[in-house]
Amino acid sequence: MNDFFSSAQRELTYLWYYFDVQFRQIALYWAVGILVGSAVSVFAKDGIHGLLRRMGGARFGAAGWILAALLGIASPLCLYGTVPLAASVSRGGLRDDRLAAFMMTSILLNPQLIAYSAALGAKALAVRIVSCFLCGVAAGALVRLFYRDKPFFDFTKFDEPANRDVDPNVWLRLLKNIGRNIRATGPMFLLGIALSALFQRYVPQDVLTKLFGGSEAWGVLMAATVGVPLYACGGGTIPLLRQWLAEGMSLGSAAAFMLTGPATKITNLGALKIVLGAKRFLLYISFVMAFSLLTGLLVK
Repeated sequence: MNDFFSSAQRELTYLWYYFDVQFRQIALYWAVGILVGSAVSVFAKDGIHGLLRRMGGARFGAAGWILAALLGIASPLCLYGTVPLAASVSRGGLRDDRLAAFMMTSILLNPQLIAYSAALGAKALAVRIVSCFLCGVAAGALVRLFYRDKPFFDFTKFDEPANRDVDPNVWLRLLKNIGRNIRATGPMFLLGIALSALFQRYVPQDVLTKLFGGSEAWGVLMAATVGVPLYACGGGTIPLLRQWLAEGMSLGSAAAFMLTGPATKITNLGALKIVLGAKRFLLYISFVMAFSLLTGLLVK
């Protein structure tokens, strides 16, 4: 019995060590992400969404997809806030192809997640930003090509999102937003670090190398597939990705994971199913998987 408790204590000591090291390495990125995301939400959100609304009657051509994709990345709203906003601007005359570009990048990336992803290194961060942006532009182009004369979205069940940043004191609004972000992301961030510690302690490095880095095509396919059920929170996956990259995951596989994960997160799929319907929902899933696989194979 004493041997059992001694062994358990030793394992807990190892796990705490790995947890503590990971936490110290990336906690600053999480904190910066919270501050950036909250600041954008309080000080810049209305301006970003105002630009999106003014795009309704403008003629940008292909540049419209680029601008909409950039606004989607800059928007701090989660999908359940983005969809009602999209419904509002759609009723205001914004074309579905521009909405597709905006919604695609809004699903994949936001200012807070950009700050988190800096913990993965400059190259991985650049890959994430560029691939998400191009995914949004591609989504807009495809909707324009195949749905030029028919609607792609159905927003009849969504209204304008409620604004929770209503305190007259701007600094109190910021503090309240920071508090909401901590409550929303903190548990998954800590869970991600805990899972990373477990991987580091109990999963041999060569297993991850074979799974995500051996055969390039196989590694990308596995990462894209694993991203579907495993992704729950952007901040929570950063510790895992950081550990996997350190243990042999290829950057292409990481890119595929970073695309399929948020795009197929279960809470996002519920809202998308409502606004797309069964046929277009399947087209969305097929597009995300194909784009992530192609991106993963191109990224070296």
